Amino acid sequence: MPILKSLGLADSKMSRAGTLPLRSSRNPFEEASGLEEEEAGELETLPNGTSCRRRATLEKLAGLAPFRLGRTPGRRAGSPGDGQPRSFLGRVLTPGIRRSSADFGLLARLQGTRAQGDEEAAGEAARRLAFLRLGRGPKPRRASLAERVVPAGEAAPEPPPKVPEPPKIKEPLSVLEILSLIQQRELARADEHILELEAEELASSGGGAPGPPKAEGAGGGRRARDVALLYEALQRELWALVRETLAGPGPGASAGAGPGAVAQLGQVLVQEEAADGRRGPEAARKLRARWAEAVARAARERLEAAAPGAPGGLAGQLEALRGRLLEDMGVVRGRLAPSYPAGLGAFGVYLRGYHGALAEWIGAAARRRLPLADRYALLHWHNQVYPREVLGLVDMVALENGELEPLLSPGTLRGLEDECVTDVKAQTRAALLRVLQEDAGHWAGAEDRCSSLAQDVCELLEEHTERAPRISQEFGERMAHCCLGGLAEFLQSFQQRVERFHENPGVRELLPDTYISRTISLVNCGPPLRALAERLARVGPPESEPAREAAASALDRVTRLCHRILTDLLFQELQPHFSKLMRRKWLSSSEALDGIVGTLGAKALALRRMQDEPYQELVAELHRRALVEYVRPLFRGRLRCGSARTRSRVAGRLREDAAQLQRLFRRLESQASWLDAVVPRLAEVLHLEDTPSIQMEVGMLVRDYPDIRRKHVAALLDIRGLHHTVARHEILAVARDLELSEGGTLSPPRDRAFFADIPVPRPPFCLSLPLFLGRLSLSRLACLPWPRPPSPSPSRPRAQH
Repeated sequence: MPILKSLGLADSKMSRAGTLPLRSSRNPFEEASGLEEEEAGELETLPNGTSCRRRATLEKLAGLAPFRLGRTPGRRAGSPGDGQPRSFLGRVLTPGIRRSSADFGLLARLQGTRAQGDEEAAGEAARRLAFLRLGRGPKPRRASLAERVVPAGEAAPEPPPKVPEPPKIKEPLSVLEILSLIQQRELARADEHILELEAEELASSGGGAPGPPKAEGAGGGRRARDVALLYEALQRELWALVRETLAGPGPGASAGAGPGAVAQLGQVLVQEEAADGRRGPEAARKLRARWAEAVARAARERLEAAAPGAPGGLAGQLEALRGRLLEDMGVVRGRLAPSYPAGLGAFGVYLRGYHGALAEWIGAAARRRLPLADRYALLHWHNQVYPREVLGLVDMVALENGELEPLLSPGTLRGLEDECVTDVKAQTRAALLRVLQEDAGHWAGAEDRCSSLAQDVCELLEEHTERAPRISQEFGERMAHCCLGGLAEFLQSFQQRVERFHENPGVRELLPDTYISRTISLVNCGPPLRALAERLARVGPPESEPAREAAASALDRVTRLCHRILTDLLFQELQPHFSKLMRRKWLSSSEALDGIVGTLGAKALALRRMQDEPYQELVAELHRRALVEYVRPLFRGRLRCGSARTRSRVAGRLREDAAQLQRLFRRLESQASWLDAVVPRLAEVLHLEDTPSIQMEVGMLVRDYPDIRRKHVAALLDIRGLHHTVARHEILAVARDLELSEGGTLSPPRDRAFFADIPVPRPPFCLSLPLFLGRLSLSRLACLPWPRPPSPSPSRPRAQH
């Protein structure tokens, strides 16, 4: 073993790095030989003053490891406080010179050798120390320096006053160290050193503005390129930090994406904005604008990731976007914006970034060919959901200040609305005609089924007329006008179908009850469709009035036609009872009127299935028609009251029948109260005896019923047997004066006409001839020479003649 030990190193100056250390024995308790002590004495002190003791390696010699900086407590590595730099490049480079990006290659070449030497030295030292601890026992306590210098029992002298150390000179960091700071997310420090490096580059290039890198061999060009590379690395970390902080503090978030990193990002932006003020407008890096662009890109990625996986088509995607917007803006408001400096306006930058990204997404969706439901959803989300449920909860101040533009341009919105109106017009017209054809196919069937035509039409149109106003008032007006036009066309087709149905001879083969029920169901379509047309006209623009009038006219015709059909059917059954009125038997028997009242009361039960509005119109028409049919036989002259007793009996009977009819129609809920006075007034005209009273009653009759004529008054006078010429002329003069005074007025409407439907037979023709001519026959009167009318004068124009 000693022989092998003596052969360890032939030359004491030879490097021992990489050699296998030899020992005389495996026993760690053996004493070292004299040769070992000799070698230890020779290697105890190295030229640089470092003591390496035994088993020194190259890693422990003179700090020759590449880029290895010695670490001394209380002093930064590489500082000039030592007597000599602790690294190889530190001894080679003069103090104050910064390592550049060219050192990367040297670091890569020497990295493997340094790592291998460190591992071998550490392993050998650990093994030796473990064995030494076993034999030597616990380490004895050594007396301190104060105990050795000052004897026991004496007071220790006061320490000398501390001499202030000279200020340490800050050593510039290398490009590699700055890059390490960037990778460790110490962004503010890294930016400070980049700004220092940029200032050095400006000083070396003559103090001009930063420009493109110079040639490869020039020092200034290399530094400019280092600055550009460091800025690229810095921006990559900054924008990656923007993306990571928006993702939230979940399990996938980076450890360096906390509030501290966000604060450093804001500090970098502030530092760079101040540096841009020194650089000038042409050389400014505009990192703040690039930050806003990075926020917009991150927002676009977040929105695009949220939308595609949402179920429910475009409406589901928009709901997913709403959720993502609220979530991210909550993170920005609660966690990110407070970490930025106040002067950056971080919340507004994030809000504008998300708003712009959302505008791009919705604009792309609007350019696609969307179905009608998706266009409705897009317009409603754009006009209502986003302003109210997103911006309304986030920041309305930005909207009021005009910082956020609309998501879609006015032209794009108008185009979407036009497409909606066009599709609704085409779809509703086709759907309405299809519904009408299906329902009309069951009209002539024997099956008694309830028609749902009006309900189907209202549902088809209300689907659009209720959704459009929720988008915007203007769009609601346009949609209402479109639907009202389609409804008017449908009602005109409906009117034509109803007319053909009643004109069809095969319909008469239906049972009366079935036919009446089918007619009532057609009438019941009127009120809901009329109400829909009125509502659409109120919502729509002023130009909707013609369409409303057309719809109302079609419904009025259908209602009048059906009412006439029902009235005719009913009075065909009542006609035998009306034929018994105003006869001798009528004065003593109420059989005829009882039959009329009983039949009307029974048939009114079937009419109760009609809607209120058309039912009131039908009952009023039945009321009017019943009184017209009741009075018609009186004016035909069936009765002649030659005596006062007869006139009194007739007048009394008229009053009783009028009271019974009034009670019937009140029970039927008739609103035609203007008809209650017609029969009692006729009875008064027949009953009164003095001429002034008759004149007053005729005047009231003419006033209440303007359609009465002198022929009706003359017929009444004939019935009561008033043939006195003077009295007749005085009474008829009242009617003539009222007719002349109301000659310019319009005739009453159809539902207020009464005497116009009562024909009066022509009075007998009487000639005021002498007595001898009155005895001649008509053949002899025809042979008499009658005076001819004078011929026109030849001098008068023919046109005047």
